[in-house]
Amino acid sequence: MLTAASCGMAMQTERPTPSNPAGPVSADGAIRKTDRGKRHVEIAATLGGEILSGARPPGTRLPSMEEMFQLFGVSRLVVREVMRTLAAKGMITSKARIGTKVADPAQWNWLDPEVLNWRSALGLDQAFLIQLTQVRLALEPAAASLAAENRTEQDLAVMRAALKGMYGSGDSHPKFSLADRNFHGAIIAATHNPFFYASSSATEVALARILSSIALSFPSSESKHIHSAAQHEKILEAIAARKSKAAAQAMTRVIKDGLKYGPRLPARMA
Repeated sequence: MLTAASCGMAMQTERPTPSNPAGPVSADGAIRKTDRGKRHVEIAATLGGEILSGARPPGTRLPSMEEMFQLFGVSRLVVREVMRTLAAKGMITSKARIGTKVADPAQWNWLDPEVLNWRSALGLDQAFLIQLTQVRLALEPAAASLAAENRTEQDLAVMRAALKGMYGSGDSHPKFSLADRNFHGAIIAATHNPFFYASSSATEVALARILSSIALSFPSSESKHIHSAAQHEKILEAIAARKSKAAAQAMTRVIKDGLKYGPRLPARMA
């Protein structure tokens, strides 16, 4: 797939010509295919991924309207929509006579579901795995504790159904992974606190990526799934008994076990 960063060196020399009004021409004169017709969400994902990967470092300028046409063949209306999307996520800033530049990472909305998906799509490395785990350790034990105080019988029924799915997944990692995510999502819902609901996107993306990376690194086995389900059952038991502290402790153990037995990954993205 053609990306904006991969075309960066060609921007200075490629322009539509009378003999080729349809699109950019490479240095050797050959017509280069572009990703014309992309929706603004796809272009935002491309540029957002380049920003997150470091291909477009903080302080660097984003493509101009003309360069956007060269890269994607899109209208000014689409370009404005892309810029609004990235600006809403805190990833870019625009100033008169200066242009649009990549913002400092401290301003990025890291918990935005799209930002998390863009970052996750770049691949999992050890630093990112640890960062995701740190976020989970900050959010999920507290959620389990609050769920023990606020849960309803319906909440417990949803948790039990998810736990049953974990126990019954056999050696199918996709089935286990889905049930696992449903279990953690049920705990967030049982807090009955909208601020925790907002954090669920980070939890869901983090858990999905960690589970998928583990699946690629280790063969699935029914015994491992049963062991993990038993650890999760301790969380459910504490929540059902309204034991807040025990629920938080059980959740902490589950999260740390996931990091302990997780895959060995590169220190950082290449």
